[in-house]
Amino acid sequence: MKKIIFLFFLFCITPIFSQNSLKGKISNKDNTPLEGVNVYFDGTTISTISDANGNFTIKYEPGTNTILVISFMGYQTEYLTGLDAGKPLNIAMTISKNELKEVVINRNELFTRAQKLKLFREYFLGKTDNAKSAVINNEDDLQFKYDKEKFIFRASSDKPLSIINSSLGYKINFELVVFEIAFNKLSISSKDVIKNFYGGVSRFEEIGSSPEILERREKAFQGSQVQFFRNFANNDWGAKKFLLFNDVDNLDPVKCFKMSKEEDFVKVEVIPRPKGENENLNVKDIVASYNITFNKREASRITFQTDSFYIYKYGNNSNIESILFSGKISEKKVGDMLPLNYGVK
Repeated sequence: MKKIIFLFFLFCITPIFSQNSLKGKISNKDNTPLEGVNVYFDGTTISTISDANGNFTIKYEPGTNTILVISFMGYQTEYLTGLDAGKPLNIAMTISKNELKEVVINRNELFTRAQKLKLFREYFLGKTDNAKSAVINNEDDLQFKYDKEKFIFRASSDKPLSIINSSLGYKINFELVVFEIAFNKLSISSKDVIKNFYGGVSRFEEIGSSPEILERREKAFQGSQVQFFRNFANNDWGAKKFLLFNDVDNLDPVKCFKMSKEEDFVKVEVIPRPKGENENLNVKDIVASYNITFNKREASRITFQTDSFYIYKYGNNSNIESILFSGKISEKKVGDMLPLNYGVK
């Protein structure tokens, strides 16, 4: 059975105004300024912290449509979109509720924690060389549940996952919003996986930049989803880049998609393929599905469950939960993930 893998982040369509920086003030509900609050744009290296008066200034790039994350220990994380750099932000944070989760020991549990951790690492970090060098410092914070009736494995964490990726020279704080793996039967084996997805918000910190690390970063970028969508937005296809084709022939993307460029994004309308031309991937509501190759070597498949979506400056996009990848491109997970602003000037 085909394994369908997709990664989604929380994006929405909002007006964006052209400014170079965004300013704001952070306090609690009693209007007391909060110092040392982490402020960052999701999936990037763009971050700062609030000062003693709760004030912050952060670089702001129009056209990126990334989420501004406000995170502070003991308080609920805030996620902001629809930003207007011309108006300073006033953010009042709410204290987190301390909910102690009961630990239930089930003697009839079919799978050990070691087995579940192995599965999580494989489908969250990946199995590439970069992924194998990545370490999650706080794996003890991970909680697992297995729905034995629906054959679905889920993972969660009350704290951001702290990931050290020495191969690519980054520390990643990843707030896991959702992680699910669906099996075709009661199993924890990779060969029985039919679909998996994960999502959340992340903050990158550079911890190394040697020539070897820079070379590995560029290699990780080549053939990645981010590169695919950046090329897609620029209609940049080619034999040494990405090619779109059906089972036999190369396809002209112009005949597969209608694209219109706006100031801050590219709108893509997916032209439906006739019934019978979409490969059966055990996925419902398929609008179109195509094979893609990168550099004539790396074969993948992309399936659209949406008839339109938007691509932004960094290669991030809307409706990502409805755009599924299988094959080579899906093998690159968090262990090969680069900041969204990688290579963007």
